[in-house]
Amino acid sequence: MARQQQIRINNQIRAKELRVITDSGENIGVIPVREALKKAEEMQLDLVEISPNARPPIAKITDYGKFLYDQKKKQKQAKQKAHTVEVKSIQVKIGTDENDLSVKAKKASKWLSEGHRVKVELFLPGRTKYMDKSFLEERLNRVLKLITTDFKVADPIKKNPKGLALIIENSK
Repeated sequence: MARQQQIRINNQIRAKELRVITDSGENIGVIPVREALKKAEEMQLDLVEISPNARPPIAKITDYGKFLYDQKKKQKQAKQKAHTVEVKSIQVKIGTDENDLSVKAKKASKWLSEGHRVKVELFLPGRTKYMDKSFLEERLNRVLKLITTDFKVADPIKKNPKGLALIIENSK
């Protein structure tokens, strides 16, 4: 579990000098910590270290509760904007009929248009694993020809324990 970085406020700040910014965005400049704490106290606000790794560290004179609220709000918005891409999977066999292939291709097209990646597997039971590779690849390409959405091959045809597989994704 990732531990959140501790935000230092007021007397917890260890640096000797700080670059101080007010709540309204006005740059006060580089001043000693005691002076920055005095200014924050005069304004009845907190001195919050917002960038501890900068040289000199950057601190903001603001209300600490409001600062935490804004931070959580930004994190929540970033989390909502993040889009997770799933790898969906369709599996076909050598003898799969054209109608069944078109149904699977339609499903793959839908997933691609939703932004997911699709793993197309050619399942090879028993001795079929040792058939001519070009014949097996042609069988896999039959499915790809039926997919209506524009796609690109993200991971080329590879052997896996079940047979052959490749991963495709939306070309946009």
